[in-house]
Amino acid sequence: MTVNMTKGQAISLQKNDGGSLTAVRMGLGWQAAPRRGLFGSRTREIDLDASAVLFADKQPVDVVFFRHLVSDDGSVRHTGDNLVGGVGQGGDDEAILVDLQRLPVHIDQIVFTVNSFTGQTFQEVQNAFCRLVDETNGQELARYTLAGGGAYTAQIMAKVHRAGSGWSMTALGTPANGRTFQDLMPSILPLL
Repeated sequence: MTVNMTKGQAISLQKNDGGSLTAVRMGLGWQAAPRRGLFGSRTREIDLDASAVLFADKQPVDVVFFRHLVSDDGSVRHTGDNLVGGVGQGGDDEAILVDLQRLPVHIDQIVFTVNSFTGQTFQEVQNAFCRLVDETNGQELARYTLAGGGAYTAQIMAKVHRAGSGWSMTALGTPANGRTFQDLMPSILPLL
């Protein structure tokens, strides 16, 4: 059963049977919003990029994004860059796979971001979402839908963080500006 999350909401990632998740996929999807023009509506391709920043005690220690597809320890993997979005018509346009069992014990948070590498704002994006899927069975666990666009070029979408012996997910939905995850670091750090 999917939990439709609201900004700031946190959910436990414990399975219903009391077990822990072992592998998850953070999927991101979006579509270009139609723009009105002199000759009717048209859409422009939107290149959004998903990133996962791995933290240990509030310090960034690794990142996975379109130019570094696999974390240094191999536990986090990006499936590849999508330059236009909307390919899946509601499915994932980019995905980041996380093997929770392989994550080093010092990694305590993973922050997922999405940014417009070409500098287009979220006013030009519609149907943007992030979702967490149990990679072992394909079941969607949680979904955060971005409501309304804005004059910003990035979103700090969600974080997965250690909670006792398991993991939790928090929907952040924080707008920011920047073309890369590096540009977003000043906005990410206060959310840890």
